[in-house]
Amino acid sequence: MMSLIHVFLFLIFGTLASLAMSRTIHETFIVDKHEEWMVDYNRKYESKLEKEKRLNIFKENLEYIESFNNGGNRSFKLSPNEFADMTQDEFIAAHTGYKMQGNPTLSESTSFMYENVSDVPTNLDWRVQGAVTPVKFQGQCGCCWAFSAVAAIEGIVQIKTGSLISLSEQQLLDCSTDGGNRGCDGGRMVNAFEYVIRNQGITTEESYPYQETQETCDTEKQINKVATINEYQMVPENDEEALLKVVASQPVSVAIEGHGQDFRFYSGGVFTGDCGNALSHAVTVVGYGTSEEGLNYWLVKNSWGETWGEKGYIRIQRDANTPGGLCGIAMKASYPVM
Repeated sequence: MMSLIHVFLFLIFGTLASLAMSRTIHETFIVDKHEEWMVDYNRKYESKLEKEKRLNIFKENLEYIESFNNGGNRSFKLSPNEFADMTQDEFIAAHTGYKMQGNPTLSESTSFMYENVSDVPTNLDWRVQGAVTPVKFQGQCGCCWAFSAVAAIEGIVQIKTGSLISLSEQQLLDCSTDGGNRGCDGGRMVNAFEYVIRNQGITTEESYPYQETQETCDTEKQINKVATINEYQMVPENDEEALLKVVASQPVSVAIEGHGQDFRFYSGGVFTGDCGNALSHAVTVVGYGTSEEGLNYWLVKNSWGETWGEKGYIRIQRDANTPGGLCGIAMKASYPVM
């Protein structure tokens, strides 16, 4: 018959063995998930050391995602997307790019043409109206500002002319260098609008294709100016009601805090996550509505490709009783005028 000491030791060693086996199974699961993820996103590493480093980062991110998704009843979900093997600092440097610094442009408008709008639809999706081009991908270049500005111009051009034309972010990246715009190192949409006004137009994506890096401004590529704007205006700051009036009439460029873990790994639902107002990313509001659960939201087009979020889009909670709106969405909104 076993003594009490033997029984105690048996239980201790059994528990330790069980924990070790559990850890082994968990580590194997992580490795397998990483291998699957690498295939899904065609990711290859230059060395075994680099792969091991990225695996550890992937593990930390995956554990955060699983902990979030298992954390109770939430209005949105996370998933290990294309950015799952990047640290937070790497992600911010490569995939955001809204900058507040730089001198304001001289002709920045203080008027607000939609001030007296009183009747807006209860929901609106400019994609359905044919005013939104397919989701694009800025890649490893912090020029979200160019994609946001282009999407807003594409929208108003279609609304005014009936023609949806994919316009050139690369032209803005190369040529819109005044007012603090610094190519892949960040910029502002109002400076991009200012450039299009001064240049008397912008060319097509096809004529001046995106290269994912800043190059010398090519005057030959931009000869065919297919769209222009007369001015741009700012939406009154921190006023979601004013923002609603504009979005009911056209897509709007906005700056948001878009670098948090919840935002980075968002995969669907109405985003109500941990989000302040440290503006770091530029996107375009292309609609609004109310979810089946009764949450009001802004429909936002991003520039991180169709594999991110809801096929490249995110629904951010509207009327969240947060100064500046959730993620600061109503703090620095602007729109082009034709």
